[in-house]
Amino acid sequence: MSFGVAARAAGPEVVAGPSADPNCYVPWTDKTKFFKYPAKKGPYRVALANGYIANTWRIQMIQTAKAYAAQPDVAAKLKEFKVVSTGEDVAAQIASINNFIDSGYDAIITDAQNPAAFKSVIKRANDAGVVFVAFDNVIDTEDALLVNVDQKGLGVYWAKWLDKYLPNGGKILEVRGVSGTGVDKDRHDGIHETLDATGKKWDIVEVYGKWDDPTAQKVTADAIAVQKHFDGFTAQGGDTGVVQAMIDAKQPFVPFGGETENGFRKFCAKYGDEGLKCASGGTGPAQVAVAIKTALAALDGQVVPQSIKLPLATAEYPNFKDGRDYYSNLSDNFFVGNSFPTCNINFNAAEIMGQTKENK
Repeated sequence: MSFGVAARAAGPEVVAGPSADPNCYVPWTDKTKFFKYPAKKGPYRVALANGYIANTWRIQMIQTAKAYAAQPDVAAKLKEFKVVSTGEDVAAQIASINNFIDSGYDAIITDAQNPAAFKSVIKRANDAGVVFVAFDNVIDTEDALLVNVDQKGLGVYWAKWLDKYLPNGGKILEVRGVSGTGVDKDRHDGIHETLDATGKKWDIVEVYGKWDDPTAQKVTADAIAVQKHFDGFTAQGGDTGVVQAMIDAKQPFVPFGGETENGFRKFCAKYGDEGLKCASGGTGPAQVAVAIKTALAALDGQVVPQSIKLPLATAEYPNFKDGRDYYSNLSDNFFVGNSFPTCNINFNAAEIMGQTKENK
């Protein structure tokens, strides 16, 4: 694969592929550009500018980032690793990024609160020679590095599961994530476009669970109280809370396309033969480690794709196995699928849970 070199006033140079590590840094499509940043001398100052933190996934993501930064091979490359979470305020997250640029950090990693609001701050980062990496909730840009799974494809995956087990269509409860985020929109679009294409009649009730068990449990309980019955469920997160609400309301078990929480998969394994036929797929918080690894590679002057595609971690009825797909001895509030072997990134639960969610 070959691309012409584009002249740029600042930021990375567009060069020919492949990447320095093709097994890890997989380009999003065959048209994805490849970037090469000017090599800097380490060790590096790297910052994680997180937004929303009030759910298990984000907390575990922060813990995973700290755990990865503490691994000896990674720590040797870091002079400083800073973590800040600013909540749902987009302006506050952008201000924190500007702060890191002004403070001379070498790389900034972000899980963006809004996909369209970061254009000016990306330009500032490129002008200052700062490597900018967005992951999970990525940004609408070709001027920064992006690391993500196919979020829309995940919505497609869940919808195909419901289509498979509901031959006549039916009433679906869709428990969405955090309103306004790119992940929520992409997954939602994947679900609706796929179900619409089946030609079946679907009645989809939408609620926002914020990827959080208590919130998702409450909005699910409220929806069941009003609607009385659902033929299927799909949830972007907080899935353990969704199933608990079903149990509490005596909602019969039905097909469910959901995320990768340990508690959710425990329920899927326990109640699958009673009707809770699950497809569990998602984006483990360990993708933050791939984002950090990508930033360090870029700082070293290695060639990386502008947009990197990560694999999904999936498990389906009737094949949930303890010790592989879920862990009966671990907390419900733990996302499984925390390894990316192709990137040589592996964690055990103790490494992750031994870290805090606090700003560092």
